[in-house]
Amino acid sequence: MPLRENFPAAGEDYLGGESNGYEYCTVFSGARLEQSYEMVRQFLKEEGYGDLPIPKDAAELAHFRLATRNKQILLFEDNGYVHNPVKILFDEDRRKKATLILCIYNEKDPQHLLKFHRKVGG
Repeated sequence: MPLRENFPAAGEDYLGGESNGYEYCTVFSGARLEQSYEMVRQFLKEEGYGDLPIPKDAAELAHFRLATRNKQILLFEDNGYVHNPVKILFDEDRRKKATLILCIYNEKDPQHLLKFHRKVGG
């Protein structure tokens, strides 16, 4: 059953990613950013998120990378593409240019929108 229909429970390992019951995160790392992004796109499609608007390709995704190296800014801004209920983030380690972190959020959580937009604690 796709992740969107059956969100992993806290502590549950699902296809190599980790879940706390609300947020599921996994890492995709190909030889190039284009490969990593294609893996993310395929994963989202297979897991029931194929209807979400996401960047058409890795070049478009790259426009969402923050230009700063300031760790304080990165605490408050997502370094990547964000569209409820997913975040496609670039690794903080700038040497890992082809690594993407995919975070998916449980839409069935009663405070989902507030949590997703960091308006209440998770």
